[in-house]
Amino acid sequence: MIFLDAAATTPVRREVLEAMWPYLSGEFGNPSSHHSLGEAAATALAEARSGVAGILNCRAGEVTFTSGGTEADNLAIKGIALARQAADRTLNRVVISAIEHPAVEESARYLERVHGFTVDVLPVDGEGMVSVDGLRAVIRPETALVSVMYANNEIGTVQPIAALSAVAREHGVPFHTDAVQAAGWLPLDVKALGVDALSISGHKLGAPKGSGVLFTKGRLRVEPLVHGGGQERGRRSGTENVAGAVALSTALTLANAAQPDEAARVSAVRDHFIDQILVTVPGALLTGHRVQRLPSVASFCFPGTSGESVLLELERLGVVCSSGSACAAGSDAPSPVLVALGIAAETAQTAVRFSFTSTITSAELEQAAEAVETAVGRVRNLAAP
Repeated sequence: MIFLDAAATTPVRREVLEAMWPYLSGEFGNPSSHHSLGEAAATALAEARSGVAGILNCRAGEVTFTSGGTEADNLAIKGIALARQAADRTLNRVVISAIEHPAVEESARYLERVHGFTVDVLPVDGEGMVSVDGLRAVIRPETALVSVMYANNEIGTVQPIAALSAVAREHGVPFHTDAVQAAGWLPLDVKALGVDALSISGHKLGAPKGSGVLFTKGRLRVEPLVHGGGQERGRRSGTENVAGAVALSTALTLANAAQPDEAARVSAVRDHFIDQILVTVPGALLTGHRVQRLPSVASFCFPGTSGESVLLELERLGVVCSSGSACAAGSDAPSPVLVALGIAAETAQTAVRFSFTSTITSAELEQAAEAVETAVGRVRNLAAP
């Protein structure tokens, strides 16, 4: 099997399993307990927090561990917007892009539905790019928060986050970015990016599912979603997942150390894969920006097919991939991301996304490209009258 669905999840790295194992076995203490077992857990949690902070170039106290990227996004969008509105009732708008992950979009819609916020949606161009001028045009004195994802999970387009966050900063508005797909592939220095909040998910990096991080800058107030014992500096109550925090910190450290070399290598094999598909599959349409894209994502529409049928054929041929976001699995509606790019709904339903781990080889992608040519051909032949 050739696994090309890394944007959905990645296998847990052996080094990560070894790092977290003690906190699933002998070192089982509660980090809030004042005895030796609890203190050992608290030390491990603190070290994991410092490890993440070192990579993000922030203070350890600015790192909140969560259950994953979805919770981190929810805490950022709801928590920051509600805290700012509590301090100033005129702040009742949030800005998001048209291609945000559902965790961001649905959080914004919750604020609209329950708390009377207005959601301003930034359009994207045909390659999925948000424009700096577009943000400048939509931001207002009433804007409580701007959230634009670093890299899209379906098409791989990478946004100019530093330039966008600079516009928000000019207006005194906090800027959040969902960096779930970017982590491990792109720089995560929050000072260079200029962001006030940033979300990460561990299972995209070789950590287990159920671990995540939200960075929030300095004294930025965040209304918690989960109340209780006041863990995580009051931002997220509940006994901390020590093993998950250790796992995420370890996975992030490993990915960050290898990032420059692996990003360059995978980008090169990705480009060859894209070129091969565009040459060998008639009518194949690359989605997303041709250059400003994640090293790990190549996404296409194959007009005249069904994306789900192509997936089934590919799996028969030993290639596992997806039709888009794993968070929309089971839906037969066209991808809102592709529709936002101006792609017709009928064409959007033919989408297939290929996403790679850092260990992908050129030989595997050569084989996968040949399988795509065969699978698309078979589906089109079956659909022909």
